[in-house]
Amino acid sequence: MHPTNPVVSSAEFVLEQTNIVKIDDDAVKKATQYILKQVSSEPYTPRTWRTHPLHICPPEPYDPDDILTGACLNWIFLISSLNFSFWSEKEGQLDRYGIEWRTSWGSETMTVHTGYWSLVAALNRALEEGIPIIDPQFYSSETLCPDSLIAHVFRAAPQSAESMPLFNERLAIMREVGAILCNNEFGGSYLGFLQAFQTRYDNQGTALDLVQFVTDSFPSFRDDRMFNGRRVYFWKRPQILVAETWAAFYPENPYIPHPIFPGLDGARISALTMFADYRVPQILHHLRILAYPPSLKHELCTGKLLGAGSREEMSLRAASIVAVERIRSEMMRCGSDWEASCVLIDFYLWDLAKKLQGGKGCLEGIETESILPVHRTRSIWY
Repeated sequence: MHPTNPVVSSAEFVLEQTNIVKIDDDAVKKATQYILKQVSSEPYTPRTWRTHPLHICPPEPYDPDDILTGACLNWIFLISSLNFSFWSEKEGQLDRYGIEWRTSWGSETMTVHTGYWSLVAALNRALEEGIPIIDPQFYSSETLCPDSLIAHVFRAAPQSAESMPLFNERLAIMREVGAILCNNEFGGSYLGFLQAFQTRYDNQGTALDLVQFVTDSFPSFRDDRMFNGRRVYFWKRPQILVAETWAAFYPENPYIPHPIFPGLDGARISALTMFADYRVPQILHHLRILAYPPSLKHELCTGKLLGAGSREEMSLRAASIVAVERIRSEMMRCGSDWEASCVLIDFYLWDLAKKLQGGKGCLEGIETESILPVHRTRSIWY
């Protein structure tokens, strides 16, 4: 009997208790058909992860002794540790925070990366400059890696009038997670952490087991809180860490065991939910799946700061989780042969939202709402 993901029941509870954001089940059905049509014409699989131009891809076949395998894992871990709060007070303006770096590995063309991609570009640039910024033994040490060097790693592009949001919080998290990885059990790397996980679970651990192992090990990944007398879980970053690990090392032949989840049940990635952030709710509302009351629309359009743990903020996150669960259920009901996991649906929706944000086309063949600004919450959780 496999454990159930507490994020699902938490989201259902919060959605009902807050009673702010609503889900349109008719729009869920229409959006499901739209997504299935798109992924049939433009294949979207776990290995799509490897096509992103800024990603570091691991060698194949999987070799834990290859230095690039360890580097890729450490890179994924640090990015997921710092994957939060990239929205800008200067959204859409040229002087928002950004990182100037290549358009892709090996490219001579430079550009300014913003949002989430500014984090990825900053780490890539540091590696290119010879700074071992993804090594936990390096970034956990204030001697080897002083605060000033980390500030240098995240230095903004010349035209930026902002600095990296929540820089001090990111700095503290780097010290915390690096120190934990460098204890005797984990051996100073995310690879060592995964090996400890596999030992703990006799090589039978699933994706959800790894999420639990992450939250048990790292306080800064514990995205939960008390709400109306009950502890509720969102687990955005722990789940995305596991999902990125799963996708990066997804074998070319899907019928061979996944190297990180070699057990009889494999990863059971379908047990994970979407990753409740501020970008996916935006596209879900655009697709008319999420319906907002006028008061919430006003708060979004005026850029009001929604406090972490406020009813509005929690309703947005909970509704997004439940909505994507319903999309997945509808895909399964339709008998789709696409790998209907909330992880892949989230990856697809996030990429779609970023394309629309960048002005790269519009959605055709489906009725949409006007795109509203993302909700503004400063938080280390997403």
